[in-house]
Amino acid sequence: MTLFGTDGVRGRAGEKLTPTFVSQLAMAAGIHFRKLSRTNKILVGKDTRRSGYMIENALVSGLTAVGYNVIQIGPMPTPAIAFLTANMRCDAGIMISASHNPFDDNGIKFFDRNGNKLSASEEKDIEAIFTHPDQVGNSLQVGTRIGASKRIDDVIGRYIVHIKNSFPKELTLSGMRVVIDAANGAAYKVAPTVLSELGAELFVIGDEPDGFNINEECGAMHPGALAKKVRQLRADIGFALDGDADRLVVVDENGDQVDGDKLLGALALALKAKGELKGGGCVATVMSNGALADFLKTHGITLHRSAVGDKHVLELMQERGINFGGEQSGHIIFSDYAKTGDGLVSALRTLALVIESGQKASEVLNPFDLYPQKQSALPVAQKHPLDKIEGLQALLEEIEQAQIRHLVRYSGTEMKLRILLEGPNRRELDHYFDRLTEHLKAAHGL
Repeated sequence: MTLFGTDGVRGRAGEKLTPTFVSQLAMAAGIHFRKLSRTNKILVGKDTRRSGYMIENALVSGLTAVGYNVIQIGPMPTPAIAFLTANMRCDAGIMISASHNPFDDNGIKFFDRNGNKLSASEEKDIEAIFTHPDQVGNSLQVGTRIGASKRIDDVIGRYIVHIKNSFPKELTLSGMRVVIDAANGAAYKVAPTVLSELGAELFVIGDEPDGFNINEECGAMHPGALAKKVRQLRADIGFALDGDADRLVVVDENGDQVDGDKLLGALALALKAKGELKGGGCVATVMSNGALADFLKTHGITLHRSAVGDKHVLELMQERGINFGGEQSGHIIFSDYAKTGDGLVSALRTLALVIESGQKASEVLNPFDLYPQKQSALPVAQKHPLDKIEGLQALLEEIEQAQIRHLVRYSGTEMKLRILLEGPNRRELDHYFDRLTEHLKAAHGL
C-alpha cells in the first residue's frame, strides 16, 4: 500500500483522510519514531483549513495511544514546524496541510528530529507498520504509559527570531513599500509580524482565514490580487505565500510576476558575490528552464537537477554540499537557515538583494531571458504506466531529435499528468506540444 506522495500523505478530508485513517497513520508513525526516541515528544502544527481540527485530534489520539506526548502549536508555516521540531528537541514533527491545494483537501507531512523530511525508506517503514494491524495493536499503551498532549501558543516568537536572522543585520526595510499576501493560510500572523519588525511600510492581504478560504483567489496560486495591489499602492515589491508558506511568488514594482527560475538565478548569483554560495553550484529540478543552467554556467555556477519536490532538491543539496536550491514553482531552500522551502526566508533574501543592488525589483530579478517553454497539467482518472502507452516513446524520441527537452510525469500529489516541452524554436515547440498532448489525452480517454 502506498500512502506517501511527493510531499507527505494527502487526500480529501473526510473521504481519504478520515479520523480512523489518520489515527492509524499516527500510531504507525509513532511506532516508527519510538525506535530512536530521545524525548518522547512530537510536535504538531497545522494551517488554517477547517478540517485541521478533525485531523489534529485524530493525530493526537493515535500518538498518545502508542505512548507519545504531543505538543500542539496551532497554525504555523511548514518551515516553522521543521525548525521548531529540532529547536524544541522533539523526536519528530508533523504538519497538517495540503499546501497550495483547495481547502477541502488536506495532508500530513512528517519531519524527523533534525527537522528533515523523511527519506523514502522511513516512509516505507511507516507504510509497512500501517498495513499490519497486529503490530499497531501490540503497541497500544495502558495506564501511566498512555501519552499526554498540551497546547503551546507562544512558540511563534522563536520562529520570528530565527527568520529575522536570515536578513542581514546591517540592513533595514525602512523606506521599502511592501505588499504581502498570506493566502489566508498558516503565515497570516507571522509574515506581517516579521516584515513590520524589520521596518517595512507594509500592506497585508489574505490575512483573514475562515477555514475555507485558504488559497482561494489569493496567495501564490493566484497572484493577480497581489499584482493589482502592488500597482494600486505603487509598492516597491510584492510577495505571495501559499497555504503553508513554504512557497513564494514575487511581483515586481510594475505588478509583473517574477519567473521562478529567474529568481533562483538572481539569488544564486547574489550568494556567490557575497562568498556565501557553498559547493560551487545550486540545485533545481528537471522542471527548470535550460536558460537558468546556461546563465549560471557563465558565472561559474554549476546547476544540478533533481526530481520534482523540495525534498528531492534538499537531498541533492546535501549530497553535493550545496546550501542553495529550489523549484521554479517557488519552493526555495536556503539550507543555512531552513531545512525546507521557506517563503519568508526567501522573501527576506530577495528584499536584501533588491536593497543591496540599488536597482528596482524588475531590473535585478530579471537577469536573463528564458527559452520558450510550454507546460500543462491534464486531469486523469487513472495513472497508466507511461512506458506502456503505445507510441509514446517513439513520439518522445522524435521530439528529442528536434532539440526539444521533454518531461512527462504524473503529479505526486494530484490526479494530474504534467507535460513540459522546452526548445529554441517556438513554432516547432507548439507543434510537438499539441501532438504530445493529444496523444496523451487519447491514451487516457480524455
